[in-house]
Amino acid sequence: MNRAQPTSLTKLTQKDVSAAAIRHEMLYSGRLGGARASFTFCDLSGLDLAGCNLADADFTGALLEETNLASARLEAASFFGADLRRANLTNAYMRRADLRGASLRGANLIGTDLYEADFREGTILRKDRHGNLRALQHDLKPSELPSAMFNSANLERAKLTGAMAVQADFTDAVMKGCRLTRANLRQARLIGANLENADLSGCDLTGADLNGAILVGARMDFANTHGADLSHTLTDKSEPEPAETKRIEEMLEAHTRWAQSDGREGKPADLSGQDLRRVKNLAHRMLTALIAPGAVLYDANLEGASLQGSNLAGCDLRAARFHGADLRGVNMAGAKLSHADLSDANLSPLLIAGDRLLPARLDNAEARYADFRGADLRKTHMTGSDFAYANFSGADLRDAKMTDINLTGAKLPMEFAVAASA
Repeated sequence: MNRAQPTSLTKLTQKDVSAAAIRHEMLYSGRLGGARASFTFCDLSGLDLAGCNLADADFTGALLEETNLASARLEAASFFGADLRRANLTNAYMRRADLRGASLRGANLIGTDLYEADFREGTILRKDRHGNLRALQHDLKPSELPSAMFNSANLERAKLTGAMAVQADFTDAVMKGCRLTRANLRQARLIGANLENADLSGCDLTGADLNGAILVGARMDFANTHGADLSHTLTDKSEPEPAETKRIEEMLEAHTRWAQSDGREGKPADLSGQDLRRVKNLAHRMLTALIAPGAVLYDANLEGASLQGSNLAGCDLRAARFHGADLRGVNMAGAKLSHADLSDANLSPLLIAGDRLLPARLDNAEARYADFRGADLRKTHMTGSDFAYANFSGADLRDAKMTDINLTGAKLPMEFAVAASA
């Protein structure tokens, strides 16, 4: 809040908020004695509510500066006009939260689920001692979200119309269908952000970094992109024409015949660097030994596909679905796999001539938030890869080469976690 105009907030202790959180959880679980947590116009700065279930709680006008709300359940909670400067909201569950008029300067929202959250402008009016209505102001001048960290956060369908997010970090954030009309994103980092079908009309992107961002279906009418880095972005314009797509589909059909007939029919396909986004019916296809390094397979459905021995090095496989796919001996070195689904996929070595084994390769891959649950990763090469916040629960990692990898926030199999801590 503007410290030059104190607003007589009620100061709460750690004991107060812990007791309120317990009563709220009792109400949420249907037990007697429960009560909805209401922290309206209260000072909770610096307190610890990490992991608490405060879904639908009321934080209207509250001071939450440097408050720890990491991994808290806050869906549909009201933070209308709240001060969340430098608050820790990492991995919090804030779907459909009301954040209108909230101050999030310098807040940490890395990995936070903000699906359909509302960040639009908002003003709280409160009566002073003379009975006159006065607006409560945050000490933010024209900005509301400057320097906030939204790395890998889920902002799908969030409402950020008119939001001030100068120098905010949205690296790898999921922002599908996000409303950013007239938002101020000057010098913001949107590297690798998924802005599919987002509305950026009239948005100020001066000096913003959108390197590798996904802009398929995004509206950018009257957006100011002066000085912005738009290199390696995926757009509708970069998708192949129908005739080119038909040619690629014919090549894949010939490749499938070749793989199914042990080379007696069809011919192997070389799709190096091709854009396969418009190709349909890839799920459960026989695509053994496919040559497609550098190809674009963003959001492709390859569930149950047979891709053993395939060369997919350097491919754009973000959000691709490989659930249950046969990926034995596949080469995905240097591939982009952020948010990809490889659950129950088989990435074990491929037995080739005699007793020779060809291990799968994921070295130097970008696989942040990828899903490897139940995957077979025995002997897989993973050196130098980024697996931040990836889910390896139930995966088989025996003899995998995992030198110099990033496992920040990753969920590991129990036996692996125990071994690593020993």
